[in-house]
Amino acid sequence: MRRTTLSLLIFAACLCSCSGKGGHRILVWHSMRAVEADLLRKELAEFAQRHPGWEFEELYYQNETARTNYIISALGGSGPELFWGANDNIGPFVEMGVIQPLDGLVSQAFLDSFLTAPFAANTRLDGRLWQIADRVGNHLCLVYNKKLIAAPPQTMSELIRIGQKLTVDKNGDGKPEQYALVWNYTEPFFAVPFIGGYGGWIIDEERRTPTLNTDAVVKACQLIYDLGHRYHIIPQECDYEIANALFKDGYAAMIINGSWSWGTYLENGIDMGIARIPMIDETGLWPAPMVSPLGYSLNVNTTGAERDMALQLLHHLTSTAVQLKFTRLSVSLPSRRDGFASPEVADNPLVSASMAQMRVGRLMSPITEMRWIWDAMRPSYQAIFTGRTKPQAAARDMQTLAEKLIRENRE
Repeated sequence: MRRTTLSLLIFAACLCSCSGKGGHRILVWHSMRAVEADLLRKELAEFAQRHPGWEFEELYYQNETARTNYIISALGGSGPELFWGANDNIGPFVEMGVIQPLDGLVSQAFLDSFLTAPFAANTRLDGRLWQIADRVGNHLCLVYNKKLIAAPPQTMSELIRIGQKLTVDKNGDGKPEQYALVWNYTEPFFAVPFIGGYGGWIIDEERRTPTLNTDAVVKACQLIYDLGHRYHIIPQECDYEIANALFKDGYAAMIINGSWSWGTYLENGIDMGIARIPMIDETGLWPAPMVSPLGYSLNVNTTGAERDMALQLLHHLTSTAVQLKFTRLSVSLPSRRDGFASPEVADNPLVSASMAQMRVGRLMSPITEMRWIWDAMRPSYQAIFTGRTKPQAAARDMQTLAEKLIRENRE
């Protein structure tokens, strides 16, 4: 038994009770934004009216907490009937045996109504179906404030040229009052599009091996470093909260952020546009963000009448009508074919721009090795921006640590 599995089993045994679920209740765990959770509650209440004698509830957890708590609960014989999240949960969930395959539980006609291009909406792993998506995308784009910049830059050279005009340091103290661009660039996930823009990627999915010690990774890291330390158009220190605050408060013209954030910007009254992250001049390639379906998986412990009702609820929550409600609320992309092709998507400039970026992205792999690759990237990648290492050494060290973590966790 793998070390990770054994550790979680021990943890679960210590922290979880194995009591079963009583009564006619269906619980959904999720990591949706507050306004999306409000819509989810409304849909659950509407569904409950059609199913007297049943209760339908939702519970929010932050992403990492949701994943950890779900594994612990499910291993203990409990947990929610449905779990909503990104497809990168699927690998760990399958290996831990905490979700059940959906093959044979939903009809082929139902499955045929979901997107298969440019990416498959529903998540399969090892030949089995584990997640039904209620939206696709969840990807990074360039978001710009139309009050500060009329049109987005199309290439990196244009970004740098425009960015040096948009970055304003009135008193010359080295602390600009306005930045051209902000984003959470010290987190590896937010660097991945640039690796794709240089023709690389971080994993060989067939071999399940990291591909970090490459020229593409080195060049992407150097570009991001230069944007702050050579061209001075991004803050030299920036995390997610800082970037978000600067953009929302009008102190940054552009931000690279994901579809989960756009509804918040609209709620804050920002006249925003969405565009592709500018093309890499050297390669002629668009940066390629990771694209992830989000959707529902079925708890391995859910059986009998609860399973039947959970599947009915899954059908409702992934229906085109409900998906389009979330599109109107959060600029999300529907996973059903008819929703994806609907006028509400095609005629919405923000949604259309998001689609354009998604089409040059790459599907996030659901395999468990991705977790260890992220963990391996973080220390050396972040050390670049504190001056403790250079991109070439960082790429080499990331590769070495990723191979080590995968090897140790697979023993």
